[in-house]
Amino acid sequence: MRTDKKKGCEINMKNERSVKKTALIPAGIAALIIVAVLAFGCFTQVPTGHTGVLTTFGRVSDYTLDSGIHLKAPWQKVIKMDNRIQRATETLSCFSSDIQEVIMVYTLNYQISSKDAMTIYRTIGSDYYNKIIVPTVQEAVKVCTAKYTAEALVSERTALAAAIENSLSEKLNGYNIMVNSTAIENMDFTDAFTNAVEAKQVAQQNKLKAETEAQQKVIEAKADADVKQIEADAEAYQLVKKAEAEAEAYRMISESLTDKVISKMYYDHWDGKLPNVMTDGNTLLNLPYTDK
Repeated sequence: MRTDKKKGCEINMKNERSVKKTALIPAGIAALIIVAVLAFGCFTQVPTGHTGVLTTFGRVSDYTLDSGIHLKAPWQKVIKMDNRIQRATETLSCFSSDIQEVIMVYTLNYQISSKDAMTIYRTIGSDYYNKIIVPTVQEAVKVCTAKYTAEALVSERTALAAAIENSLSEKLNGYNIMVNSTAIENMDFTDAFTNAVEAKQVAQQNKLKAETEAQQKVIEAKADADVKQIEADAEAYQLVKKAEAEAEAYRMISESLTDKVISKMYYDHWDGKLPNVMTDGNTLLNLPYTDK
């Protein structure tokens, strides 16, 4: 009887030890898990192209973490801020100075300052695009567009783009956001304005064509007049030269006609008949000779 009791006690003790061991296994696993979690929580990885902003119970640290693996306390949190160049496109309804509506598609390439990422997160938060960039783009585009007439928006598009970019750069730099480049992708006007511009361009082209044709006619008329003047001048020159030549010939003849030459010519051509009438002077009137 005593032997049975003794055996029973030994069995109970073995069972109790087995239960205790079985109870310790989950506890050990749980402890290992807790240790692993704590150990894992002491490391953080910041992806390439991002800046880590470290917070301790909500308080933002005065330094940032570069891309890579870093140690931290388990109760600290790392916010990953994208510092790569990002592209944003906004479609805006604007009005020109002459109250013409224009739908503008505007593109902005921007980048946050990695060294000031903690300041951006502390003052703005991670949603800086919707909080700062979108309203700033809307304001800059609308204000600058309102300084131009609808027609000037088309002809001075480059100047408008430069004005918007300068305004954006000045305002966003104050938030540690850098403007890399901007572009006016498209400007769409109402059909009425587009038709009016086309009609004006056609009228201007017709006017320019008419003016060009008129100028061409003037040029042609002047050319014809010049040709006629040249021909007239040439003809007059020829007449003058001819007259000069004849005068010179008469002069030479006059100088060569001495009394002796005249007498000789007279006698060479005299037919041997005396004149019918002789005046009382030295002038002779030679009438045709008749036998009557």
